[in-house]
Amino acid sequence: MDSRAIWMRLKAHRWVYTFSILATLTLGILIGTVVSYGVKGKEGQKSSDATPLSMPSPQQMSNAFSQIAKQLEPSVVNINTESTIKNPHRRRGQNPDDDDSGGGGGADDFFNRFFGGPGGQSPFGGGGDGSIRERSLGSGVIVDPKGYIVTNRHVVDKADRIRVRFLDDAPGVQHDAKVIGTDQETDLAVIKVEPDHPLPAAKMGNSDSMQVGDWVLAIGSPFGLSQTVTAGIVSAKGRDIVPGRQFQTFIQTDAAINPGNSGGPLVNMGGEVIGINTAILSETNAYAGVGFALPSKTVVEVYNQLTGPDHRVSRGSIGIMFAGQDNPAIARVYGGGAGVTVSTVVAGSPADQAGLKVGDTITAVDGHKVTKGSELVSDIASRKPGSKVTLSFIRNGKPQDTSVTIADRAKLFAARLGEDQENDDERTPKQSKFGVTVRKLTPEIADRLDVPSGKGVIVQDVKPNSFAEDVGLGRGDVILEVNKQAVNNEDEFAKVESSLKSGQDVVFLVRQRGTSRQDGTIFIAGTLP
Repeated sequence: MDSRAIWMRLKAHRWVYTFSILATLTLGILIGTVVSYGVKGKEGQKSSDATPLSMPSPQQMSNAFSQIAKQLEPSVVNINTESTIKNPHRRRGQNPDDDDSGGGGGADDFFNRFFGGPGGQSPFGGGGDGSIRERSLGSGVIVDPKGYIVTNRHVVDKADRIRVRFLDDAPGVQHDAKVIGTDQETDLAVIKVEPDHPLPAAKMGNSDSMQVGDWVLAIGSPFGLSQTVTAGIVSAKGRDIVPGRQFQTFIQTDAAINPGNSGGPLVNMGGEVIGINTAILSETNAYAGVGFALPSKTVVEVYNQLTGPDHRVSRGSIGIMFAGQDNPAIARVYGGGAGVTVSTVVAGSPADQAGLKVGDTITAVDGHKVTKGSELVSDIASRKPGSKVTLSFIRNGKPQDTSVTIADRAKLFAARLGEDQENDDERTPKQSKFGVTVRKLTPEIADRLDVPSGKGVIVQDVKPNSFAEDVGLGRGDVILEVNKQAVNNEDEFAKVESSLKSGQDVVFLVRQRGTSRQDGTIFIAGTLP
């Protein structure tokens, strides 16, 4: 076949292809016309009775957000802290594969990773002694024109210097702030600057009035970008995200919250602060659609105590434990019905002295019914230590009452960590030249920590910038030996400590807090300065 014949055949195919497309389009148009005509003229019906749809103004919500942002932004501050880390390379164990920023670090690690990204804050210098300087960025909200600012405890914890930058500050201008008080239980802190004029204070709202689905704004300094506003809704209420923290029930939101937002306000559509942004749930330490804010109701309660004469939060406790989640099976087995069934009674606690036992189901406090553990904790915690309450409970199907004297929760908590409170409430703990306070292990504490009874002392407190902190001892660690000498009580520990002099090597054999016998013991060592 010659080239002319091939060209003619291809031309014919092209016309056929073009015709097929046009024919298909024409047929579709005809079918559409017939269908439209059929619908329009079906049985002569008219659509004049339909209500016209209306489109709301696209500016309404936008204006609401911008108005709230303009109102609140002057009250939101950027917080810059600096701190000295004495022992930056401390490992949790002797395995070189251990990662200090990994899991198992508890609630403090959780908040540190949220606030400063992987591993906490970012280093920016070092000292000749091996220490490093760290800088952290966070947010806060002014709540009093006199200069009082609410933020998160983990934002300012262990900071050597805290500086605040306001919205109208010139570039580079910052104001020194001091810590008024902190509360570990809620991760809240109050700091104060000394202004030369009244500051714009935010208005506190009632977090109890918020409902799932309500619009909220988050304002803060994510990644150091000050005065950033994000919008979202309340995704859930009453979230418990850190096991064992009974006073941290969060508002969940999908408003974007990132590292640096911590301590900033969560705001309702009335321009009121209904929460303090505290944490995110993310596998990447960045926004993943789930953020948490501490409700304003809790913030106000803590703030009023931190700014009081004692600058601390006092909470009542009776010394019991119970299941964190409601489980109908417990009520069915123990026959208590609606109430809080006791799973543990701390030895020597007010509950123990009042005769409460494991399996008792508390049903009322001073005649007011309690059906959930959160209700019981809230009621008891709000009462002053030393006051008395009448607890109604059910034991073996029989209702009973008992009078209980409220104790200070902080002291009961310290006792559970090893501080011997029996007949010793007024005794001053011995603090060694190591900069560590220790207590003898009671049989109950030894059993709970999986340590042989009568062996070792537990670290109650570590003095900042001390030898103990430098080498890596932490609160809750159990010291079994010092330089191969067993230390089974405070006196034995003090005896070994007193025999050591500056320049001598010190080796502690330690069972670290949160580990079991299977995890074994480690050496923590250093040279005494």
